[in-house]
Amino acid sequence: MPRVFTHTFSVPEDAIDELGHVSNLKYLAWMQDIAIRHSSAQGWPVERYLEKGAVWVVRSHFITYLRPAFAGETITLQTWVAEFKQRSSSRRYRVRRDHDGRVLVEAETVWVYVERQNGRPCRIPDELRAAFEAVPTGSDASLRSPATVDDNVRPG
Repeated sequence: MPRVFTHTFSVPEDAIDELGHVSNLKYLAWMQDIAIRHSSAQGWPVERYLEKGAVWVVRSHFITYLRPAFAGETITLQTWVAEFKQRSSSRRYRVRRDHDGRVLVEAETVWVYVERQNGRPCRIPDELRAAFEAVPTGSDASLRSPATVDDNVRPG
């Protein structure tokens, strides 16, 4: 079971804002996209959640923008589950520029597992927890581990 999910791609022109670098909103969209890809790779595509009657919703995003990225640069997004609680999960993200290895963005999203019918938080099932190996915060060695999945499809 991969601890860290990795996605590498070239920054498209349409990701660039009026300041000439990647828009903050694009990073947010890429974070959501890679979380969905990671979940699917672990056997939990959106359809499975819908069948189970519960889905993840965002409670909060915490994003630190360290350096800009520009059109045409190759960047690598990494994501991993940092922890599970009874009804929520923390997912972390890191974005690196490939040519120099510099970290551009670090982020965390708190996701809450909710029933689709009423929107109330519900217990995360054991079978869902078992699909992901949590990587505790501060466990940077895990980010260099070979236990990763690469998904080199360009984001939508």
